[in-house]
Amino acid sequence: MQKVTIGIIGGSGLYSMPGLSGLKEQFIETPFGKPSDAYMVGELDGRPVAFLSRHGRGHKVSPSELNFRANIYGMKMLGVEYILSASAVGSLKEEHKPTDFVIPDQFIDRTYARTSTFFGDGIVAHVGFGDPVCKVVASAFEEACKQVGVVGKRGGTYVCIEGPQFSTRAESNLYRSWGTDVIGMTNLQEAKLAREAEMSYATLAMVTDYDCWREGHDDVTIEQVVAVLHQNAENAAKVVRAAVAALPIDQPSPYSDVLKYAILTDPKAIPQSTRTKLALLLDKYLPAS
Repeated sequence: MQKVTIGIIGGSGLYSMPGLSGLKEQFIETPFGKPSDAYMVGELDGRPVAFLSRHGRGHKVSPSELNFRANIYGMKMLGVEYILSASAVGSLKEEHKPTDFVIPDQFIDRTYARTSTFFGDGIVAHVGFGDPVCKVVASAFEEACKQVGVVGKRGGTYVCIEGPQFSTRAESNLYRSWGTDVIGMTNLQEAKLAREAEMSYATLAMVTDYDCWREGHDDVTIEQVVAVLHQNAENAAKVVRAAVAALPIDQPSPYSDVLKYAILTDPKAIPQSTRTKLALLLDKYLPAS
């Protein structure tokens, strides 16, 4: 299996990564099942990269059906330390216009039907998540937006809802009252799992619409969203490519040792089956069994 340092997760509209050379499909079976699709492994301007279509090629996996653990663990199996996510979102503020990009630094979880941790089944671990986004990756996104010449606003809060339906008007206005910036259906679980897997993570949130809160703005329709998706995808590919070039891949992720003091369970009490399943995360911290 080819080792790569940078992983890209493409969301709605970004189903492939233009510019990848020496492309190879790698189908990976993880201890948590199959990821959304094959990892497309190659080089982007000379840097090893693994690209994963979040919803699968053809957009066949809904947000609630995504196997987030397999998607992130598969990246870990490839050797990834930095994950760049691109994701379509709705805007909750007038200032974030369709075709703008936002680089959020906080999340609010409004999901209820998903698994957001690798731990359990006989092992307890608590990682810090006060600052859920890697500043290194976020800075690379910010500079890349400037370089490409697109609007890229650093900072803000992403509300992650269950979906697949869009919000009610009451919900949309509730989230606005909290001062949040954008709304989506996928990124929080990725951020949590990437942190547990000791990888850096940040997202490029691609604004497609104003959700349904805006007075004088029609309710969100899928036709409106799709029209903007195509425009955003072209710009997002350029931004991601520039961000990949800016990442300090000669340095380990700033989160490469977050599990060092996070595991609370006595190693002797951890079931062997769990140790085996999580060997990629645990072996460097637990004595040989």
